[in-house]
Amino acid sequence: MAALSKFLSNLYSMCMVFFTLFLLELVILVRSITGAKPNSDKCVITTTQYLKLIEEKNPTRFFSERLRLELPECSVCLSEFEEGDKIRKLQCKHTFHLDCLDRWLQQYWATCPLCRTKVLPEEVVAGYHRMRNRVEYDGSDEEMIFFLSALHGNSLHRYF
Repeated sequence: MAALSKFLSNLYSMCMVFFTLFLLELVILVRSITGAKPNSDKCVITTTQYLKLIEEKNPTRFFSERLRLELPECSVCLSEFEEGDKIRKLQCKHTFHLDCLDRWLQQYWATCPLCRTKVLPEEVVAGYHRMRNRVEYDGSDEEMIFFLSALHGNSLHRYF
């Protein structure tokens, strides 16, 4: 009796997996016939594109000694600027080492480390973080099928 119960339980699990995969394949077929596409209004931005946009809005400059009184140190690393250092001055007039600021802007939500003024529009930053984190489901049917088959595959291994 226990063997029959185990068999029926395994049969039920396999039927659920195949039924789910069948429904997903059916959705893909309907989408391909009707020409419907997943929601693609969520732009994804690579790190290179992100840094290029920052550079366009806030170009890199080189520090010179004549700026010493105006700009004594980088507020991110707290080191004094030296002759020839690459610096970036934001629109809010705060200035930082290029590498310090770019690292800050990539890790956080693209604001000035001192006054939190936005450096880039929110949709650009959100697109960059979507690419970087890859947490959200982007609407890819193949990705969903792979995820579900992996999920169900792991649950089936417990029975066999």
